[in-house]
Amino acid sequence: MKKTLGILLLAAVLIVLTGCEESTSSESRQDVVQTKSVGDKLVSNQPTPTDIDYSLERYSLIRRAYWINGQREKAQQVTVPIADMPLGYVVLISHGTIIGSHVVEGKVVSLNSYLTPDSEYYEMPTYGEGARNRDGNRWLPDIDGAYGENDSGIFFFTPDGKYIEWNGEYLYSDQPFEVANPVVRIQGE
Repeated sequence: MKKTLGILLLAAVLIVLTGCEESTSSESRQDVVQTKSVGDKLVSNQPTPTDIDYSLERYSLIRRAYWINGQREKAQQVTVPIADMPLGYVVLISHGTIIGSHVVEGKVVSLNSYLTPDSEYYEMPTYGEGARNRDGNRWLPDIDGAYGENDSGIFFFTPDGKYIEWNGEYLYSDQPFEVANPVVRIQGE
């Protein structure tokens, strides 16, 4: 009798929990559909520009590819068709201490930006609904033949052609600025 009552009680709890999951799952799906609808409306109202003729990101990535593979002469010969190359200004910060500041030619770029995709089916599922390749996604090497991710951080070139990588905090602007009396944070205080 106790065993039967226990089984019935367990079954009732499972039915209640399953009903809650379906309700939550249904509400979650509805939120996803509504969010996608809002996103689609905004993209339609503010479409991605299609008249950009030149990418400073790709320019910097091409220069970096040559530079880090020992072909600095080629890196320095990469040209840009922009008459007035934009300059930026960056302050490099470590634990609240200013390490340095530099003028940036072009822009600051993430070390995890790439010229090519890292796999055949970028961000596509390999199994289940929408799968393209049931045998798995084939990873592609970067342009230097290596696989994997770069360190997190940024890189940039200075107007005189120096290459700088940084994996800490930074402050960037298209306007020159000076940081006077930097605040140094001391842990434990």
